[in-house]
Amino acid sequence: MSRLRDDIVVHNERVKLFSGFLNAIGLGLIGFAVLRPLTADAVSMGVSTLWWGLTGLVLHAVAHYILGMMRKAET
Repeated sequence: MSRLRDDIVVHNERVKLFSGFLNAIGLGLIGFAVLRPLTADAVSMGVSTLWWGLTGLVLHAVAHYILGMMRKAET
């Protein structure tokens, strides 16, 4: 029983690490989409800004979805 619990704990930690990784990349892309036009021209906000922002939002949403793959210990 302890071995099964250890496997579940290891699986959950790996899921949390991967989800955190995708979340960090997604938030970085969103930050890039916001800060890039501020450092350049406000006129340069265009398709690329929208692309970076949407990509970041998608990665953030995928990170939330991956957290749903965590397992519970059977009692």
